[in-house]
Amino acid sequence: MKTNFALHPRNPHNGRYDFAQLTAASPALAAFVVPNPAGDNSIDFANPAAVKALNQALLLQHYDVQHWDVPAGYLCPPIPGRADYLHYAADLLATDNAGVVPTDKAVHVLDIGVGANCVYPIIGTKAYGWRFVGSETDAVALKAAKSMVAANPTLANRVELRAQSHQAFVFEDIVKPREEFDLVVCNPPFHASAEDAAAGSRRKGRNLGYPKAPGGPVLNFGGQNTELWCEGGEEGFLKRMVAQSVGVRERVLWFSTLISKKETLPSIYHFLKLAGSPETRTIEMKQGQKISRIVAWTFQTPEQRQEWAQRRWKA
Repeated sequence: MKTNFALHPRNPHNGRYDFAQLTAASPALAAFVVPNPAGDNSIDFANPAAVKALNQALLLQHYDVQHWDVPAGYLCPPIPGRADYLHYAADLLATDNAGVVPTDKAVHVLDIGVGANCVYPIIGTKAYGWRFVGSETDAVALKAAKSMVAANPTLANRVELRAQSHQAFVFEDIVKPREEFDLVVCNPPFHASAEDAAAGSRRKGRNLGYPKAPGGPVLNFGGQNTELWCEGGEEGFLKRMVAQSVGVRERVLWFSTLISKKETLPSIYHFLKLAGSPETRTIEMKQGQKISRIVAWTFQTPEQRQEWAQRRWKA
């Protein structure tokens, strides 16, 4: 059985998956539950259908999402790790609020590249009552996310989805005049080309025990081009994101992004220094043997952040 080590203390996915509870909540998952080599109930994590069924059960049991699906081939993300990001981001906001995590609709979050799965808004609305704007360049993903939001009353009044028509833009055409965000979250594409993404899929497939597929690798978690790769890869995307964050620096409290490659860290620190960010933070997250990182930055002084919190979260 899969065990999630060292997740954030508030993450409801700490410990072993309780397949008895999950299948009770979502009976469709039962078809994929099998004993693992240790004799515990689990699923075949190399099977995309099994991973999707697990996600549906987790989102139903923990987040009251009755209707969740992604189009074939689109990213079906691991829920525990995505939840960890938001819980650590909540702690980041708390540092400007006397150690108290701000909650409810007072907190406005921008998800750059929300995807068809819409997973960050799902977790953030349930865990903290936050409001979200999600941007997306892929028309199919945007349509799927909008359908999911409309089908779930818990999301309908808290999540707004906006089309980004320019691949090179991050904030322009998304952040409206005089609109403010307390937090920006992002899970950037981390490959530099389709070939790199395919090679990464093959490596992951070998680790998960996939048979060699004649038509190319099949991802258990899926992923389209805009989700997995972009020009310049992770480093190129983050260079653009940091540079463009300067243009909205007075209307965002904290910018943040997931960093999948530790080799990217020196580059993003360099970009942030050039952009003039007075404060950056790096937050490590560990799930089992995997270590990932959040890099967060702001253009506001501690005094300005205190004023922000007082004005927006304590009114």
